[in-house]
Amino acid sequence: MMTEDDIDEAKTWLGEDVDCSSCAHQDLLAQGKCSLRRACVNDRYARRIDRFFNWNPALANSYVRHDHFEVRAIAAKHADVFVLPALLNDPEETVRWNAARRLPKTKILPLRKDPHREVRIRIVSLLEDADLSPMMADEDYYVRLVVARRIAPPLLSRMVDDPEAEVRRVVAQRLPGEWLLCMVNDRSPQVRLEVAQRLAPDLLSALVADPDWRVRYEVASRIAPTQVSQLVDDDDDFVREVARSRAKAGGELLREMPL
Repeated sequence: MMTEDDIDEAKTWLGEDVDCSSCAHQDLLAQGKCSLRRACVNDRYARRIDRFFNWNPALANSYVRHDHFEVRAIAAKHADVFVLPALLNDPEETVRWNAARRLPKTKILPLRKDPHREVRIRIVSLLEDADLSPMMADEDYYVRLVVARRIAPPLLSRMVDDPEAEVRRVVAQRLPGEWLLCMVNDRSPQVRLEVAQRLAPDLLSALVADPDWRVRYEVASRIAPTQVSQLVDDDDDFVREVARSRAKAGGELLREMPL
């Protein structure tokens, strides 16, 4: 597979030929600290720009306001931290993120409301519980999903009514067990199945009349032995079978769900 270094051209981001003779860094060329088609800040290929700053990190500060966003974004990975806060307002999301990942948490909190979802998604990975709480109500379901996967389980009670089923499913997987009963009437069978898989056996009676056979099957497989009789006459063949098998065996747990 061809890489950027294999490409036999050196073009600027404006599509013009890179001209070393007019470059401000001719001294670096003489020192072997830049190289046409390999390490060049004027080249339009990101890998070559990145290599330039890897070789010359001290120059990054002077490029954080370059016209080409790719140069600004890569310079942000190498620049001194004190120049990075200004980049949190950069018009390009890649620049904002590269700056944010190197700044203290207190500096990046405004990006929780960044207009670009990818920035908000990435910001989640840098924040902890209290700072993540406002993002539980993000307008983008995937941002909320990432928050639900990361935030401390005791804080998930605020997300049990999230409008997106996939978010609630993650909540059901991570919510402290003592709070799971509040999700037994969730409108999504996938969410209720997650609840059934985690509820304590003596609490599963709350789901014996669930409209979805998969949920009732899980209940029949795990419910307390003294309560399994509630499902021996279930409408579904699989549910009846597992309930009757457990009743006959004295309540032994059966965990495999039929396909």
